Amino acid sequence: MNFENQVAIITGAASGLGLAIAKKLISLGAKVAVFDLNGAEASTAFAEMSAKSMIFGIDITNQKLVNDSINEVVAKWGRIDILVNCAGITGKTNIKSHEVETENLKKVFEVNYMASYYTAQGVLPQMLKQNYGRILHIASVAGKEGNAGMLAYSSSKAAVIGMTKVQGKEYAETGITVNALAPAVIRTPLVDAMPDTQVKYMTDKIPMKRCGTLEEAADLASFIVSKENSFTTAFTYDLTGGRATY
Repeated sequence: MNFENQVAIITGAASGLGLAIAKKLISLGAKVAVFDLNGAEASTAFAEMSAKSMIFGIDITNQKLVNDSINEVVAKWGRIDILVNCAGITGKTNIKSHEVETENLKKVFEVNYMASYYTAQGVLPQMLKQNYGRILHIASVAGKEGNAGMLAYSSSKAAVIGMTKVQGKEYAETGITVNALAPAVIRTPLVDAMPDTQVKYMTDKIPMKRCGTLEEAADLASFIVSKENSFTTAFTYDLTGGRATY
């Protein structure tokens, strides 16, 4: 795969999966704009890749900031070929639905769903001008099956999968593909922050009995957003160690 002369926007790329995907795409020739609330951490992570990266320390739940940042990327690099929505939070977990705090659930939806909607809506006009684009929403197997104790997270990721199906169909004749990736447990800071009981609950469901690695996720994500992956859209790829078999 070759991403020379391609421009990618990746949210949540200061650490974890977003950082792994960004580094992979840069290694394959792409330029990457990072949208992350933690701009200082992102600047440190990409210090040695400054020629091929732009850092935007923004709150991606603010639609105006998202659109302004997208315009800056286009002004500097002239195009946007790829969007990968990696930013996400779990919210409070290991808690039954009748105990869920509404405000916490709303916050999870703002970050996991609304921000992905904002970024996709922002880049699509540019992709339509180019008759080309690749959008990848990071969902979760929790969005397909539901994880007990994770109502906000599971529901928000189910909404991301629904958005993927709609957008993939809407732009299927334009040269733009929209897909999702549904990992099981990938060893990231997000997972490290969960209670051990919640992680064990999820890992026990994986036939391989292990977490996925960042490298495995970045390799699959890179293929999904490549030119070579041209006849798949509105689809949710599994990365689950055998948990999802449908």
